[in-house]
Order: sequence, then C-alpha cells, then structure tokens
Amino acid sequence: MTNNKTANRLRYEKSPYLLQHAYNPVDWYAWGDEAFAKAQKEDKPIFLSIGYSTCHWCHVMERESFADQEVADVLNRIFVCIKVDREERPDVDNFYMNVCQAMTGSGGWPLTIFMLPDKRPFFAGTYFPKQTKYGRMGLLELARRIEELWQTRRADLMQTAQLLMDDLHATSSVAPGELPGEEVLHKAFQQLAERFDSEYGGFHPAPKFPTPHNLTFLLRYWKRTGNGKALFMVEKTLTAMRNGGIFDQVGFGFHRYSTDPHWLLPHFEKMLYDQALLAIAYLETYQATHNELYADAAHEIFTYVLRDMTSPEGGFYSAEDADSEGKEGKFYVWSAEEIERVLGKKDAALFCKVYNISAEGNFVEETTHLKTGLNIPYRTKTLTEFAAENKKNPAELTQALEIMRQKLFAARKKRIHPYKDDKILTDWNGLMIAALSMGGRILQVSRYTEAASMAANFILQKLKHNNRLLKRYRHGEAALPAHLDDYAFFCWGLLELYESTFIPAYLSEALALNQIMLEHFWDRENGAFFFTAEDVKDAPVRQRELYDGALPSGNSVAAMNNLRLARLTGNEELTKIAQKIAQAFAAEIKKIPQAYTMILSALDFILGPTIELVIAGKPQAADTQAMLKKIHTSFIPNKVVLLHPGGKEGRAIESIAPFTREQKALNNKATAYICKNFACQAPITDANSLLKALTEI
Repeated sequence: MTNNKTANRLRYEKSPYLLQHAYNPVDWYAWGDEAFAKAQKEDKPIFLSIGYSTCHWCHVMERESFADQEVADVLNRIFVCIKVDREERPDVDNFYMNVCQAMTGSGGWPLTIFMLPDKRPFFAGTYFPKQTKYGRMGLLELARRIEELWQTRRADLMQTAQLLMDDLHATSSVAPGELPGEEVLHKAFQQLAERFDSEYGGFHPAPKFPTPHNLTFLLRYWKRTGNGKALFMVEKTLTAMRNGGIFDQVGFGFHRYSTDPHWLLPHFEKMLYDQALLAIAYLETYQATHNELYADAAHEIFTYVLRDMTSPEGGFYSAEDADSEGKEGKFYVWSAEEIERVLGKKDAALFCKVYNISAEGNFVEETTHLKTGLNIPYRTKTLTEFAAENKKNPAELTQALEIMRQKLFAARKKRIHPYKDDKILTDWNGLMIAALSMGGRILQVSRYTEAASMAANFILQKLKHNNRLLKRYRHGEAALPAHLDDYAFFCWGLLELYESTFIPAYLSEALALNQIMLEHFWDRENGAFFFTAEDVKDAPVRQRELYDGALPSGNSVAAMNNLRLARLTGNEELTKIAQKIAQAFAAEIKKIPQAYTMILSALDFILGPTIELVIAGKPQAADTQAMLKKIHTSFIPNKVVLLHPGGKEGRAIESIAPFTREQKALNNKATAYICKNFACQAPITDANSLLKALTEI
C-alpha cells in the first residue's frame, strides 16, 4: 500500500466517487474521448471500473488494489484505465452491467470491465481482490492473463466482443404487441404471493431489498379486486421493515437492504431514492388503512432527509456511506454497556428490552462471522403491541422511548460519521420532491410541501439550461446531460407538487419537460423511450429499459406521467404514449409481470376506472380546504385533481386544461366536479358528500 501524494487527472472532477480515487497511483481517466483516443493510439485494451462513493466493496477494492503501487504499475502498463461514477453516468453503467450479467449471471459494484478501444467489452466481473482468494481470481493475475490474450489471441477477444454486442443489441430491441390486459395484474399478484415471506414480510429469503413499487402495485391491486391478501403483504412488509434493523431506530431513515431474512442485519448505506420511494409506500398505505404506524414512518423518513440530506440551497444529497473508520456499520451499532452509560440503568433496561440489545450482541463481524458484543437496535413488535403485552400506556411508552432515542442520537453525533455523497442528482431529487409533496398534503404538514417546492425551484434554476435538464449539481457546478430518469422522475415530482400546492407553474413545467422528453428520447418507430437523448453520442449503445428494479424504470414512470397529464389537460395523445410504452414491452410484461410492477400500476390506470376531479373555489377558504382534505386522506390512486381558483390563476389553469372553463364555484361555495371515465356527475358543494361520492366510485 502506498501513500501516493501525486494526484491523477481525476482531481479535476466533481464526482465524489472519482475524487476518492484522485490520489491513486493508477493513471485514471474519466469517461471521455481523451481516454479512448489514447487506447487507440497506444494499441491498448481498456480497464473500466464503475462504482459509487458509498459502495462498501468499491472502498475495499480501492484500498486493496487501486491505492497499491504494484497493482497500479501493472494496470498502467497494460491498459488505459477509466473510472466512472454510476450515479453520474447511469447510461454507461446500465450497458456494462448488462454485459456483466450476460457473461456471469450476476452483477453489482464495483463493476469491472475489460474492453477494446472502441468500447466493445470482452470480459466482465465485479470485485476482484489483489491476489487470488475467496475463490476469486486476483486482479494482478487477471490483468496479466488479459495482457497475454491481447498479445497472442486478440482475434478471439474481438470475436467475443462482437458476439456480446450482437446479443445486447438483440435484447435491447423491442417488438410491439397488444396492450396487456387485466390478466397480467392477476398474474403479477400470484407471482408476488408465491415469493412472499409470510413470517417476516418481503419477497425473497435474503438479501431482502425494499422494492417499494411492488408494494404500491399491491395497494392498487387490493383497491381494484378487494383481495385482502394483497393488503396483508403490504402491511406485513412495511411493519417488519419499520421494526427491523434495516431502519435506523436511533437516527431514522432506511438502510439499503437486509442481508438476512429478518430485516435485522442491513447493508448500512442510505440512499436518497430509497427514502423517497419508501416514504411514498408508507404514505399510500396510511391512506388505505389510516394506521398511524405508517404515517409515523413517513414522518421519520422526512425528519432524516430534511435534517441530514438537504443542502442549504434546497436540493437533496445522494447518499450516506455504510462505512466509517474503515468498518461497515460502526457508526450505527451499540454495546449494552454504552446504552446504559448514556441512559442510566433503569431507562437502559427498558430500551434494551424494546430494541433487543444484549451483552453478547447481534452484530456479526464481516470476516470472522462472530458476534461482537455490539447491537443493531431493532424491534420484534410495534410499540403498541409491546405496550399491550407489558401492560404499559402506549402514549407514555412512546414518549419515554423518544426521550431515550434523542439522548442516544446526541451521543452518536459525537462519533466519526460515515461519508456523505453531497452531489445533487436531478432524478433522485425528483423522487424526493414527489414524496415530500405527497407527505405535505396527506399528513397535512406544510413544511414538507415547502421543502419540495424549494427543491423543485432549485432544480429549475440550477439544473435547467436552454430548456433541457442537466444531470448533476455539486459545489456550484451543474453538468452532464440528463437521462430519461431525470426527466421522468422530476416530472413526477412536479405533478405531485402541483397537486399539493395547485400552483399552475409547476403543472406547466411538467408539461414542458414531458414534451422535451418526447422530442429527444421517444422511439417513434417502436414506441417507448430510450435511456439517452438522441444527441448524446458517447454512450456505448442507445438502450431502452422497462425493468423496475431498485428504482422504477424511466419508461414506467413516464407512462404514469403521461396518463396523468392526459387526464389533467384533456390531451388524449398523451394516453397513447403510455399505451405504446406498455405495448413495446408487452411480451416481457406478460412473461414475468412481477418484474414490472411500476408499469403495471400505469396499466391499472389505463384499465380504469379513472377520476378527474376539479375543485372550484378560493384556495385558502375553509370549504375548499375541507374538500381537499377529504381527497388527500383517501386512497384513490387512479385520479387527478385540479383546482380552479378563479381570477388570474384560474385563467392559467384554463389555458392548460380548457375543459375547466365552465367549472366555477356555485353560490360562492367550493364546488367539486367529478368525471369518471369521461362521464361527469352533478356538482357537489359539501365535503362529506364529496367523500361519499368518491368512495362509491
């Protein structure tokens, strides 16, 4: 290991991940023409390493190999070395991740690719140790083997690269089919039900990922069919997650995923997009059940995000690391002795009982797999259940534990904190804007709506240039071309923000950005959106994606956006866009619908019934607010809401949605106009009557 004092060219980058490698002895290049020209000129293969700043195994590989002079000497001699931040260049990452999965059957980060100077890959993998161990070939041995093949069997490498490219081109093509029908909703439910863990919740033994769009789809399926098992799966999973170690019981917010079936031992990094998507799932489940547990979980997520993940300018940071002081999870775990020292013996006894803290500990050391005497706080019961079993007053118990939590949080603040990735990404900010907007109106907390507005305004001011979005902002610099997800997710955020503020400008911006997305990303021949715009030339392949993985796909979210915009404006051409997206991927959806739950939520919208709701009235008037509260606290997923306030802003809405021109307040009372599947009902001027009408639909 060296303490290299000489910076490489990554020192000029803004990406926190690239900057983490700026003092490696590896002669890194960022992705760009300079690196590929050098490889061509010097007749060298390319070593491509992709990761992100809060990735645990990326840190391990950096310490073991990229900071090591021996490894650097070998890599620099054989290859042109390129480092990519997957969060800044998801187009590059997505393509080469598909390569890795095609070649190895799995993927992950760090992602390691060996390729020709023309970007065609011939070998892929993930983490490689310096020397061969763990049943994995060492990076030094692998690099030397590649060197030998490059010199003696280059034609074979080129043939492998071409075969891979041919296969990837074939798999990224689409053959539009018939629009899937309701049967795929039933099939997806059955597939999820078969995978469901009835004891601990979730849909896989381990590792367990949150995948919130599975849950929001199941809520819609329950609403459509009345199938109680769908709602049970949602509640079981969300409750188990909130109780488990995957949730930071002391500081709030969710960790990335659980490594065990019980939601106990997490991978400790925290991602902004997980907070946003999980908040949405908890909020919608609260609407469906009115169980305060889910409202509380959403409040806690927002507390974490607004406290720890919000920039002074209003944008949201990307992630927090799993590691501190070189060890994963060290910041988050506790000994029983330390808890007693902070809380005192009596309070510590109660806290340890509720949160399963013991002297032997439940946190297992990563390499030895032995218990450490350290604990991840988690619950096996909700506080209400614990109070009932132990004959305690639930409110008093909750209050007492909250005081203890705050003391522990104050003590934890003195520890060395995990690294925070403070870049601001347009797509992930769009998701958090959507979540906070929903939280503001569902939970009736204006602070959440204000935070969403501040973030949206920040994106519009700092990350929009010549009517196009940019990808990333950090330290005063906005840069990089935006991808499909940036447009789709931010448009989603603007739509939610409009329905929380009823400021027409947000709806206008959503329409304008959706139009830009159609102009630059839409595949006019086959339907669906490409991931990159037509004028982005340095991506290896122009891909289309629908798979709803850790994040919903841009195509899925765009489908839902276009459906909502169609109903909000009366422009049925936008409905056709959503239908074409589903048709483009019809074969894949019909085969494994459980892999496409976000697009299935859009399909549920297409199948209807849908509701267009216009409230005509003064925005701050008591009767208008009473109507809006009834709407916001009810789970009616396939609806859109417009507010016609009269006056200047009323004319602004009429210009966006011409059908609202005749929808005025009657007798100076707030008036609701309900249309279901293109048929309109008589106006309603009473909030309770409105709720009754909506629940009967």
